[in-house]
Amino acid sequence: MVLALLVSGLVVVLVAVGLFVFGLRRRLIQRSGGTFDCSLRWDVPEEIDLSGKGWVYGVARYNGDSVNWFRVFSYAPRPRRTLDRASIEVTARRGPQGEEELALLSDAVILGCAHRGVRLELAMSEDALTGFLAWLEAAPPGQRVNVA
Repeated sequence: MVLALLVSGLVVVLVAVGLFVFGLRRRLIQRSGGTFDCSLRWDVPEEIDLSGKGWVYGVARYNGDSVNWFRVFSYAPRPRRTLDRASIEVTARRGPQGEEELALLSDAVILGCAHRGVRLELAMSEDALTGFLAWLEAAPPGQRVNVA
């Protein structure tokens, strides 16, 4: 009986510590400002896939001439992807369709992009999209920017 209580108490403490570290990581990412909720689908095929598969929910943070993208459900302190402003090419803009509406946030707009030869899609709110496109267009003089 005592062993069962000890084990269950230990499990509760471990879950609480895990949730605390998870929340602390999110706060540390957002601490420097310039963050927005952004789902990512990496290495997208040529034809549009409306199944909703491949989307990963995350948080993006502006960092000078790049955007760092962090998975939300992860303990990793480093970004999963880094997108350089000079290498991002916006190719399309659309709303979620089919099962994508279930996989993404309700007000999401999908932005089709290419980054160093890899096709990707970013899904974000209309406000975040406005900020993202303004950030892309605000490149220093002489830097190539391609915004559709």
